[in-house]
Amino acid sequence: MLRISYISFPGLGIDEFALNSVAFTVFGHPIAWYGIIITMGIVLATLYVLYRAKQEGISVDDVLDLGIYVILFGVLGARLYFVLTSLSLFDSFWDIFKIWEGGLAIYGGVIAGALTVFLFCRIKKKNCGQFFDMVAPAVMLGQMIGRWGNFMNGEAHGGVTDIFCRMGLRFSQYGTVYYYHPTFIYEALWNLVGFILINVFYKKKRYNGQVAYMYLAWYGFGRMFIEQLRTDSLYIFAERWYLKISSLVGLFCFLIFGGLLLYHAIKKTKAPTAFCNKE
Repeated sequence: MLRISYISFPGLGIDEFALNSVAFTVFGHPIAWYGIIITMGIVLATLYVLYRAKQEGISVDDVLDLGIYVILFGVLGARLYFVLTSLSLFDSFWDIFKIWEGGLAIYGGVIAGALTVFLFCRIKKKNCGQFFDMVAPAVMLGQMIGRWGNFMNGEAHGGVTDIFCRMGLRFSQYGTVYYYHPTFIYEALWNLVGFILINVFYKKKRYNGQVAYMYLAWYGFGRMFIEQLRTDSLYIFAERWYLKISSLVGLFCFLIFGGLLLYHAIKKTKAPTAFCNKE
């Protein structure tokens, strides 16, 4: 959404400042900061994967081939996930394709990206656990950077609060200021901590796939709680239970992949992902 936000963090001593979601225009067409920041996240994530590929003994050509498919299907998956869980927001079929107006869901991108990596490795006869390990921290890096696109739009915040790190927000210069949980910052910081810890651990991994399990368990645990603070969540069974989809997915990710980490730690297995091994 293209607009000007007036933001402050009084508890942190930061006075109000204006943020324009538009960075610049090209032939009269606005270029949003959100798109620029998302693109920056994709570029840095790709560079990270190239860095890890050298350590894993994977060729640059394989990484670049995979990157094209992951970026394409990741974006399509993020859009499809949002559309399927927000059908009431679209007035016509063509509105579904207006991605420049916003509407991407991280979990949709993660799911589509994971399926793309798996199929790529099966077709190319690669060890997909190895590929997942080098891609997972890159996804976390991209998510960490991408959340600042939400900041530039003044969106993805939580409910009203008086906590010390509260964010003051209004969308007109003389409007009323409301103070919210800056949940996009919470998630960015959670991903930053996870990214650092996972990279410290990376060289100590005992089996292919372990790093990917760590990412999914870590991100799922944090998103499960952070999503409960947000006011713009996607819901399932809203008429009866009013359940937040991202919180449920986060819970399942934490239980499933945290459980797998624990199981393989107890069993001390070296190659739990046999279906991902080279054929």
